[in-house]
Amino acid sequence: MLSDKAKQWIKDLLWLFYPEVCAGCERAAAHKGNCFCVYCQSQLVPANMHLAKENEFTERFWGRIPLQSGAALYFFQRRSPLQRALHQLKYHRQAHLGIQLGRLLGGQLRQSPLFQAVEAIIPVPLHPDKEKMRGYNQSAMIARGVSEAMNVPVLEGVLVRRRHTESQTRKRRLERFKNVAESFVLAKPQAITGKHILLVDDVLTTGATLEACGRALFAAPIARLSMATVAIAMSKIH
Repeated sequence: MLSDKAKQWIKDLLWLFYPEVCAGCERAAAHKGNCFCVYCQSQLVPANMHLAKENEFTERFWGRIPLQSGAALYFFQRRSPLQRALHQLKYHRQAHLGIQLGRLLGGQLRQSPLFQAVEAIIPVPLHPDKEKMRGYNQSAMIARGVSEAMNVPVLEGVLVRRRHTESQTRKRRLERFKNVAESFVLAKPQAITGKHILLVDDVLTTGATLEACGRALFAAPIARLSMATVAIAMSKIH
């Protein structure tokens, strides 16, 4: 059996001869350990929220749900390398991009004392019909990457989506909340009782989906709830 050092050496060698294409421009080679090339990385807007107890992420849930901590990796911008990468992840069966983005997110969260007590990671679930059509749950792919970086287990099947809701993309704020209301149910409350849970999704916009998931999770006596996403829409969009 190969040692971890040998596996990494083989991985590095393969990357040298077969570098991955950048998820942002699909022209240049992705920088090692990232899904973006150096130029596309320079076009991204880091959110840098992981070290602040109160930030733009947590503010969106004030008065709505008791949130321990919250953070996003980047600010979302239209026609940006990040939007193109997320589009590839969700609609073009590029599941590996979710894992890579999750590793970046998890690597950042690992540096923060606010997230070091997290005991389990739960991805926002898709309805089974939609997951079958897409081939995977993009949030679950991100959660796997976060899990690798933080060395915290992912618990799938604990939270399930019982209603097949319409896409949130073109809906206004109030429509989003109505669309996902009571869409999620806790299937295995015993798996998260007394734990600090990290809920993971791809993008935070109004927070309607994350709030609906959070309310379902609180059906079990969980100790704390934190949330993290790859991207957060800028306030002016709302």
